[in-house]
Amino acid sequence: MNKMTCYLDNNATTQVDPKVIETMLPYLTDYYGNPSSIHSFGQPVGKALAHAREQVKNFIGAEHGSEVIFTSCATEATATAILSAVESFPDKKQIITSVVEHPATIELCKMLERKGYTIHWIGVDAQGRLDVEAYKQALSRDVAVVSLMWANNETGTLFPIQKLAMQAKQLGVLFHCDAVQAAGKIPVNVDFIDVDMLSISGHKFHAPKGVGVLYLRRGTKFRPMIRGGHQERGRRAGTENVTGIIALGKACELAAQSIFEDTARIELMRSRLEQGLRARIPNSFVTGDSKNRVPNTTNIAFEFVEGEAILLMLNQAGIAASSGSACTSGALEPSHVMKAMGIPYTAAHGAIRFSLSRFTTEDMIDHVLVTLPPIIEKLRALSPYWNSDERSANNFIPMFG
Repeated sequence: MNKMTCYLDNNATTQVDPKVIETMLPYLTDYYGNPSSIHSFGQPVGKALAHAREQVKNFIGAEHGSEVIFTSCATEATATAILSAVESFPDKKQIITSVVEHPATIELCKMLERKGYTIHWIGVDAQGRLDVEAYKQALSRDVAVVSLMWANNETGTLFPIQKLAMQAKQLGVLFHCDAVQAAGKIPVNVDFIDVDMLSISGHKFHAPKGVGVLYLRRGTKFRPMIRGGHQERGRRAGTENVTGIIALGKACELAAQSIFEDTARIELMRSRLEQGLRARIPNSFVTGDSKNRVPNTTNIAFEFVEGEAILLMLNQAGIAASSGSACTSGALEPSHVMKAMGIPYTAAHGAIRFSLSRFTTEDMIDHVLVTLPPIIEKLRALSPYWNSDERSANNFIPMFG
């Protein structure tokens, strides 16, 4: 009998939908022309690319297809947004972001900080919610751009993007939103929020890796990061990843068709998973904002055990998840998100993220509920901290649960 496998690491990447594969395959075989060519090999490819742009436009609620710029990934989209803003407004030397952003934003802002920019690193509370008062105090007309994530990749906690963007707009400050972990999980419609720029990534909602989008609202000042050819109206040079773009367009269409049905089912499974684990495993709690988060994500901290050991034993049981700590990189440090939330090291090291998708099944949830409790019990039996006199249910920290 084949061992059951459970893929619950969908915030890292998702399975490509078979319908997406079916749509993109002809453009790897029969239709291989360059979309910029005017001959009969290039024309159908160019039309397919234009159709994908319409699918993306409709998915994010953009008004014009020209507001969609295809990129190689969301990291490129985010870098383009921030660098375009600072180049467009050379006299503005301030940027606002948060301490829990994806490294795509954090590392770029650190680089700009070394070049003399003032970066306002806005903090979060114990549930990962943005310090909105600190954000308001940092806002001024000297800020070149605000770049904030919509949903946190580790906890799923949602920032109030609509409100934050409106406050920036009132001062004429550009606003970029990293919507990578929101797209496909909650409705993302730029018609309802005052964002100037927005990044999404195809492989987070069942398209292949290697394709992303930067939404650029018409009228926004813009300076391209990659210059050269005329592709994307001169705003992103380089021959397009045609199959990836066509796949992304189809993934957008599928997500738009089923988002409410999918997320309702996914949220029920997530609730059963985290309630079942918390009931079976003492000294465990859910990190992040349990009320305002994307429906597919749960990050559960198990006190006095190492996340890396949990992941290895889960993998042996056919379960793929991810750790809320950076121990898998050898750093043996909790993630910057866990530290920013003030999660105690005794729990942050044992934080595990489970992220579901439309391909997650009830059987997968059952397998985790049966498999994980004895793993935690076994690891705690080996843990000197768990076996010390100080550990007990009386010392558990419910304020995070």
